[in-house]
Amino acid sequence: MKFSISLLSGLALLSSSSASTTNRPEDHVSYYSRDAEPTCITPGIVPNITGSQIRNVGVVLFQALDMIDVFGPLDPLQILSLSVQQLNLHLIAETLEPVSTAPLGMNKFNSSFFPTIPPTNTFNDDLDLDLLIIPGGPGARNPNLKAVTDYIAKMYPKVKILMTICTGAGVAARSGVLDEHLATTNKNAWATMKEMGPRVNWVSPARYVIDGKVWSSSGVTSGLDLIFAFISTFWGTEQSERIASIVEHVPRVATDDPFSKHFNITPTDAQPCPKI
Repeated sequence: MKFSISLLSGLALLSSSSASTTNRPEDHVSYYSRDAEPTCITPGIVPNITGSQIRNVGVVLFQALDMIDVFGPLDPLQILSLSVQQLNLHLIAETLEPVSTAPLGMNKFNSSFFPTIPPTNTFNDDLDLDLLIIPGGPGARNPNLKAVTDYIAKMYPKVKILMTICTGAGVAARSGVLDEHLATTNKNAWATMKEMGPRVNWVSPARYVIDGKVWSSSGVTSGLDLIFAFISTFWGTEQSERIASIVEHVPRVATDDPFSKHFNITPTDAQPCPKI
């Protein structure tokens, strides 16, 4: 059985026929004013590179992150690193102390069910990253993430792709790097994440959104769908389908978002323009 992942689906969501169209300057300055009707926005151009130009992958770590947000996308990339080309992984945190998935406060049953992740690097290290992944989780709501958001802001101009998973979009939004970009996030945390990025063009419904070098997924497991779109884009559909078969995952396309309806999210004014 073969699966199809279309870059078209990643770059475009259907918008109403009455929507206006606004072309975006490549430097992503503010370029339109919202009004009552949906606005069709042309996504930024995906970097014109191949997978061979992507070598160094970084993941930002902070307390109370979601495990699948981190290891879901990393698993297909690990297979790629063993079967296609060299990839180097950097797990990056404020210090080299192990990062726990334990929540910051909520643990009424006094559970001890929280693994730790040992970082390989700190925010002070001078890393040459091609892809930077920002996970979400309960810790994304922590108001004391300045070291994290400062690091994201510092690295954004340097990386080829910035990828947010789940509520990681809210963390990235707090750093300012998502301003004027199209992005999506976890629909169960939709209202909270939107408040973190008032200048972000949030998109719903959307399983994931691709806007130039900014790639964002909806909640938790949608990170798998985004990473397979990533592999398809830069290494080809054949590799994406092969690895999806190995992990036995059928990737959803960008428009397949049942959770927007489930959580009663009103379709957003801003929508990516369909690719012609």
